[in-house]
Amino acid sequence: MSLPIFNSHGPHLRGMQPMPGGAAAGIGLARGRVHEFCGPARVALAVQLMAECAGPVLWICPGWQAERLYPDGVARFADPGRLICARARRPEDILWAMEEALRSGAVPLVVAEMAAVPGLTPVRRLNLAAEAGAEAAHHAGRGITPLGVMLTPGEGGAPGAESRWRMRPLPSGSTLLEERGPVWHLARERARGAPPAEWRLRREGRGAVLEGPPAL
Repeated sequence: MSLPIFNSHGPHLRGMQPMPGGAAAGIGLARGRVHEFCGPARVALAVQLMAECAGPVLWICPGWQAERLYPDGVARFADPGRLICARARRPEDILWAMEEALRSGAVPLVVAEMAAVPGLTPVRRLNLAAEAGAEAAHHAGRGITPLGVMLTPGEGGAPGAESRWRMRPLPSGSTLLEERGPVWHLARERARGAPPAEWRLRREGRGAVLEGPPAL
């Protein structure tokens, strides 16, 4: 079962963004809402989602942390030239920047690296901003409803998120005679209108393949 697929011909009907490798099976994220990615491979999942989307991507990160997106690493999955990177000075600035970007409807995908797991009230504000951005994009004729993704540390668990996905790396199974692409374990822990599920996500050439359930 997938997340609900909405008709995109109305201001309140937003459509779905397929997950990497999930287009054929209808596995994706409802646009006009905010979703949560957690786990040790959450950045890799967000970059691969970027590859499935069209248009520019706003990536908000804590300005006080040394870690940064490495363009050559991003290029394995998506064009790093599509990235608009913003460095926040304070934790509250991350939430503010994401909220304003979603409300504007100007960017199809907004990714924010959260310094801590946000509470219910900030997540509700983000969802309301994404809904307002859907209206703004509709009236501006851009045709793509914004999608928000929070990258949460630790175990995640942001209340109020439309869905929560956890990803971690798996052994690739490469041998001396055969080099295989990276492999991950992807779990949909919760989602509105869809049950928990697990898959194996692997790279095949420039694309993603979603297989499930993975061998544990």
